[in-house]
Amino acid sequence: MIDRPNYITAAGYARLHGEYDALLSDERPKLVEVISWAAGNGDRSENGDYIYGRKRLREIDRRLGWLSKRMKAAKVIDPTRQEDHSRVYFGATVTIADAEDNERILTLTGDDEADASHGLVGWNSPIARALRGAAVGDVRRVELPVGIKEYEVMGIRYPE
Repeated sequence: MIDRPNYITAAGYARLHGEYDALLSDERPKLVEVISWAAGNGDRSENGDYIYGRKRLREIDRRLGWLSKRMKAAKVIDPTRQEDHSRVYFGATVTIADAEDNERILTLTGDDEADASHGLVGWNSPIARALRGAAVGDVRRVELPVGIKEYEVMGIRYPE
């Protein structure tokens, strides 16, 4: 598998790093302390604190590994430095309309920052891939789980 860069905004990278730091320096040490205390109480097979603690520790270690990989592959992009504001690239906020004139406003962000409920779509999502390089007035076809839809780009803006 080819590792592609993990495009991300500075704010998105800060959130990943913050979560990593919180898990590593706060939650994990407290959990190790609880596990040590529980292990000293005798029979571990029926010790809920010990069993749950070990399970949670594995989850934290797995998450730390994932966060570490994502941060190593991260390529922080500043959308304000985009030279061509007439086309859709990383960090653009795009207004699109479908055939029924239903408008949507989407911001193309890193995959780790995506939150569809707030209009943030991941850079590698089907709709973001279709919109890449589009200019105002362009019509793009997007293959969605419900079928193929066409969207017209109504507006493009970048952060100041």
